[in-house]
Amino acid sequence: MNKRQFIKHSALALSVLPLVGCSVTAAAAPATPLPTRILPRALNKGDTVGLIASSAAVADQEDLVIAKEVLRALGFNVKSGRFYQERRGHLAGRDEDRAADLNAMFADPEVSAIICARGGSGAARILPLLDYAMIRRNPKPLLGYSDITALHNALLAKAGLISFHGPNGIGSWNAFNVDQFERVFFQRELLTYQNEHDPKGELVVRENRTRVITSGKAQGQLIGGNLTVLTALAGTPYLPDFQDKILFLEDIEEQPYRIDRMMSTLKLMGALDKINGFIFGDCNRCNPGSGWGSLTLDEIFTDFIKPLGIPAYRGAMIGHIPKQFIVPVGANVEMDAAAGTFRLLEPVFQT
Repeated sequence: MNKRQFIKHSALALSVLPLVGCSVTAAAAPATPLPTRILPRALNKGDTVGLIASSAAVADQEDLVIAKEVLRALGFNVKSGRFYQERRGHLAGRDEDRAADLNAMFADPEVSAIICARGGSGAARILPLLDYAMIRRNPKPLLGYSDITALHNALLAKAGLISFHGPNGIGSWNAFNVDQFERVFFQRELLTYQNEHDPKGELVVRENRTRVITSGKAQGQLIGGNLTVLTALAGTPYLPDFQDKILFLEDIEEQPYRIDRMMSTLKLMGALDKINGFIFGDCNRCNPGSGWGSLTLDEIFTDFIKPLGIPAYRGAMIGHIPKQFIVPVGANVEMDAAAGTFRLLEPVFQT
C-alpha cells in the first residue's frame, strides 16, 4: 500500500472536484456534527452480499474469483459490482464508476451487505460522489480495512452509519477471521476483543502481546482505522468528531518519523485532546530507514498519548496482519488498557 501516492492522488481529486459537480470549498469545510447514529440491518446466511472495488484495482483476476469463493463458503450469494473489474491507472476504474457501484449496492434491495475487494488507495476520491441520504435510508453493513478507512469515517460522519473494519474480500480468511466474522455477523455477540495468545512451545507468550501506555478503563464510540488514510481526511467533512471517542489506529510500511508526523497532525487539529481512550493495533514493517537515527514507536506514544492521561494500549490485533479483529466503527465500547481488551456495550445491528 503506497500511502504517499494515496495522499497525492487525494489532493489531486480535491483540485478537480468542480469537474464532477462538487466544490473544493465544500470538500474542505470543517467536520460537521455527527448525524444521529444508525445501526445496519442484520446479516444472515443465504443473504446476497455485494462485492465491489472502491479503491485500487485488483492485479490478479484470480483473486476476485477466490474472493467470491470465500463469500460463498461463508454462506452467501454474491453479486459483483458492475465496474469492479475495471482499471484506470492504479485505481479500480473511474471515480464515478466506483462510486456508482457503492451507491448501487446500498440502493439494491437484494443486497444485504457490502464487501470491499481490497484497499490500496483511491477511496477518498469517491467520497463527494456518494449519496449519503440514500445510504442512511438503506443501512447495510460494509466490511473492509486499510484504504477503506476513508469509507468508514465518511459513512459515520455523513450518514451516522456503523460499518466494520476487518478483512477485505481478497484478504486472509483463516480460521480466526472466519470465527470473528460468524460471531460478529451471524451470532451477533457482544464481543470482548482480546488478543489470541499461543506460546508455541515457548515458556511465555511472545506474539500478539499488548503493551500498556496508560492503565485504566474508558468508554466511548470507536472511531479510527488506518492512520495515514485517517489523517489525510483532516479538514474535510468526512472525518467524525473525536469528542469522547475511543480512537483506534494501525498502519503499514511507514517509518517512525512519518508516524510521528501524523500523530502531530492529530494533536495539532485538536483530535487527541478530545478522545477518552486510545488503542493502537499493528504497525507492520514500520521500521526506521537510514539516517541520523529514529524515534521508536514507544517514544512517539510517550510524547503524544501518555500526557493525555487517558487509558491507552498498543498491540491489538488490528491492521495488516493475517489474523485481525472485525471492529465496528461507531460502536459503543469499554476498553481496559491494563488487560489489553475492549468490549461491545450494546448491539451493532438492528433487531
